[in-house]
Amino acid sequence: MSLIRLRTFVEVYRQRSITAAARALNLTQPAVSQHIAGLESAVGKALFERQTHGVIPTSAADELAADIGNKLDAAEAALATARARSSGIAGTLQIIGHADFMAEKLPEGLVPLLEADIRVRMHTGDGPMVIQMLLEGQCELGISAHPITDERLRSEAIYADNVLAVASPAVAERLMRSASLSEALSREPLLSYNLELSLINDWMQKNRVALPDSLPAAVGQDLRALRSLLTKGFGWTVLPEYLCTGQLQRGELVNIPAPVSDTTITYNLVWVPASLRQPRVAWAKNTLSTLLGN
Repeated sequence: MSLIRLRTFVEVYRQRSITAAARALNLTQPAVSQHIAGLESAVGKALFERQTHGVIPTSAADELAADIGNKLDAAEAALATARARSSGIAGTLQIIGHADFMAEKLPEGLVPLLEADIRVRMHTGDGPMVIQMLLEGQCELGISAHPITDERLRSEAIYADNVLAVASPAVAERLMRSASLSEALSREPLLSYNLELSLINDWMQKNRVALPDSLPAAVGQDLRALRSLLTKGFGWTVLPEYLCTGQLQRGELVNIPAPVSDTTITYNLVWVPASLRQPRVAWAKNTLSTLLGN
């Protein structure tokens, strides 16, 4: 069985679609169908039942997919990395992630890529946008703090940090002077990443603080904007520690002590498995994973 046929099988199995697999692999639909037919001939069993809107794996396909597991992804990544060492990796890398992380943490891993003549194009977006851009082939790598559950993607945790409740010194003093932190927080304006209160919900639930009844005063998906509002004496929020360490040290912000404990946030490096067939992407993925990991 050729590696190409196996890769085609894995993509069809993950996507449940000949058309989607062809798009992900940059192949024609007839070529994908030929690869599957050749593989079916080799194993002696049908692997998919063709339907009007896609395909359904047979039990033979389920068994083959279970046997392959993630071994194919690892093998292709290793081959791509080896090719990168023996050939040029210059070209363009499209990467998408949360704006604040891309600005304040990602540059630590970009210098080796730029020095290797890789042209980096950075895009910003929330978790759903990261997934969309990767699946549509508009970006090769993504960075997301959202759990990755889509089976068409692979991810690796690369950075974890504490999440702290913070406010300006004046606001923090009012909060900590109150007999009830929960009531005091409800009286102060809340700043949030989104209306779902992604980071805030976890912190409040863990610390047994009542969830707010009113909408946030300000919502923004670049946490640096919320940080700036805090330093001007307005409201409170929770931030990853890397985003407020300098402000805490300079006294511009104060950590509101957690009644139970602070929470954590984990950033994941995300990719479509087929993209690692490109030496440039595989090398960039391994480099970023090594340099950004903590």
